[in-house]
Amino acid sequence: MPQLNPSPWLAILIFSWSVFLIVIPPKIMAHSFPNEPTLQSTEKPKAEPWNWPWH
Repeated sequence: MPQLNPSPWLAILIFSWSVFLIVIPPKIMAHSFPNEPTLQSTEKPKAEPWNWPWH
């Protein structure tokens, strides 16, 4: 039964995992987002009361 021969499947397994572990992570880590988040100021905004007429 040829499916029990581990020789080609072991090579395919090792090659595919080497691609996943060596080639793909640097490509993912090099990705940059187009809109980098900016830091918000630590000063709290001044809250103004609402003076709506309730009638």
